[in-house]
Amino acid sequence: MPAVGILIRLAITAVALWIATLVFSGITLGGGRTVVKIATLVGVAIIFGIVNAVLRPIIKTLGCGLYVLTLGLFALVVNGALFMLVSYLSGKLGLAFHVDHFWPTAVFGALLVGIVSWALNAVVPDKGNRDD
Repeated sequence: MPAVGILIRLAITAVALWIATLVFSGITLGGGRTVVKIATLVGVAIIFGIVNAVLRPIIKTLGCGLYVLTLGLFALVVNGALFMLVSYLSGKLGLAFHVDHFWPTAVFGALLVGIVSWALNAVVPDKGNRDD
């Protein structure tokens, strides 16, 4: 079931975003009630997924020379910029999620979200990719 896999990935991204709000004081999550915070995190996770699915391949293709020239360190800048874009779009859509500054908050926040997402994806099995 691909829909279940998408929902699992969405939940993992939401948890990773929540952890980033706990670790970095410059990443804020508004909303008083827990239900509102969860809904905000899910909304931001959807935006995060769309931004990564649409823009990341374009940026990687156009900036491949910079990736090679910087031995991949340019990816940190791209991830931080995309994280700032997610913050901006979230604000425009009325979601109480905000990243204060590009450096170091957005760059390290995006790095933490990536690491936590990777770790959780490694723990949670993806039934669509099983070898039966």
